[in-house]
Amino acid sequence: MLSLLIAAIGKKNREDCAGYTIAIKGSAEKFFINADDIRKMLRSGAGSELKRKKISEIDLKKLEQLLRNNIWVRKAEMWFDNKNVLHVEVYEREPIARIFTVAGNTFYIDSTERKIPLSDRMSARVPVLTGFPDKKVYSAKDSLLFTDVKNIATYIKNDPFWMSQVAQVNVTADRNFELSPVVGNHLIKLGNGKDIEKKFNRLMIFYKQVLAQKGFDSYSTIDVQYTGQVVGTKRGSEKSKVDTVMLKRRVNEMLKQMQKQYDSVVALKPITEKPTISGSQVSTSSLRATKSQPTNPNALKAESLPSKNENKPNDNKPKAVMKNTN
Repeated sequence: MLSLLIAAIGKKNREDCAGYTIAIKGSAEKFFINADDIRKMLRSGAGSELKRKKISEIDLKKLEQLLRNNIWVRKAEMWFDNKNVLHVEVYEREPIARIFTVAGNTFYIDSTERKIPLSDRMSARVPVLTGFPDKKVYSAKDSLLFTDVKNIATYIKNDPFWMSQVAQVNVTADRNFELSPVVGNHLIKLGNGKDIEKKFNRLMIFYKQVLAQKGFDSYSTIDVQYTGQVVGTKRGSEKSKVDTVMLKRRVNEMLKQMQKQYDSVVALKPITEKPTISGSQVSTSSLRATKSQPTNPNALKAESLPSKNENKPNDNKPKAVMKNTN
């Protein structure tokens, strides 16, 4: 049996390639490479046309590696059938997102998180992400960002509604994600790339139960990044908050100005009695408004009141005693 097998292999190697078939596989309807591209690569790798070439002269491993080196090829397999026909199967990379960096550069990433360039042949209909960091070499920390991008883009791409509704996804400075919708003037805050399905489920509930009733422009921001809740900010509430802060500031400024005016008026009036300090007790002059100057009702006059330790108080006038404030 072993001798027969060796003889069969030897005979096959002496035979010529009867031809070859090319199959390009992928999830998209249109491909970034075609059969002509594969033929050119195979002829270049083999040094000649494969058909009628001795099977023993065709290095399948070398040709497979040549195909894999193409940026658009994820996997390549080649084999001969019992009719000496060479079968070539190529699995194309699948773009899942188009990235725009902060410097304006653009590229695709595929399902394996690999960067792939744009094609002059066609443009993939995939989610668009902006604000991506621009680096020649990405670090291990950046790989987490690529994973988040893959999770978000894959979910949007596989859902017809969100694929139509999401205009773009922006990467913030702290590496969170914000969505800009096609319909509605609001911003959607996703947070990081974890639990994406749950976040979009909460967002869909908010769309159906709130925005469908109040209108897609009634909220300025919708935040779904927190577990089990949706935080919506009604349009105009930011302005109300700012107005409240400004009003409080104006009131504080007015109170300070009134206090300055009060202090300046008191400083102009002579104080007829100096404070007396005895141990821990302090007795001082009291300030009260009088009617001595009717032309200026805001004026304040300093008057002296009897001291607590005065030996002969006037019984016809009330006594003023300062309590111990210590």
